Amino acid sequence: MDVALFSPSSLFAEQDDVTVDEETMETCNGYVERPHQFPEMELVIREFAFHQLNANFLWPGTFSFAEWLMRHREWIERRRCIELGSGTGALAIFLRKAMNLDITTSDYNDQEIEDNIAYNCTANGITPALPHIKHSWGDAFPIPNPDWDLILASDILLYVKQYSNLIKSLSVLLKSYKPKDSQVGHLTKNEQGEGTEGLPWPAFLMSWRRRIGKEDETIFFTSCENAGLEVKHLGSRVYCIKLR
Repeated sequence: MDVALFSPSSLFAEQDDVTVDEETMETCNGYVERPHQFPEMELVIREFAFHQLNANFLWPGTFSFAEWLMRHREWIERRRCIELGSGTGALAIFLRKAMNLDITTSDYNDQEIEDNIAYNCTANGITPALPHIKHSWGDAFPIPNPDWDLILASDILLYVKQYSNLIKSLSVLLKSYKPKDSQVGHLTKNEQGEGTEGLPWPAFLMSWRRRIGKEDETIFFTSCENAGLEVKHLGSRVYCIKLR
């Protein structure tokens, strides 16, 4: 995977910069552990002081997405979710604690990432840790017949050269979903993707707030359309992508 050759802070406008009180930050053995404020709760998250895959940082999109999800919690509370590009696991941990969401974390095939997510789960009272899947986009999915009905991600469009691999993995996850017997005949038109509100089953829900060129964003969304996926902007830089 391509490695970003710049500081994460350079991607944000001044108002999105994350400031940290030095008294609340603890650095030890290559990690930084500090509190982060999520809607109605504070989580203590251990981040890598540096990680070549940028799994070391809570991007501003994580917090804005958490707020959006809480405002639309009725759309996701019944869902079985997997998060792509989980990084520190902070968003998934928040969703499990806030709404007891059935959620699995996933990220690049890297043991340090998995271990750090498990550490953050324990540090925030989630035991056992959330299930985690190591998966490099574009590779064969390591779980036979993956069957999640909602895929979540925030700020994962940094690596333009990985767009085709990301879309390949998205397509596999969306196409593999099959409604459970208990759901057949009970999904509303909205949930089937025929309405204007709610989320279809299955769906990919993504928040994107990093600062990249408009041309790069267009490459991703156009590539989704070319792959048979339909993109809908839900507002607040949140996008829903489903099978056409």
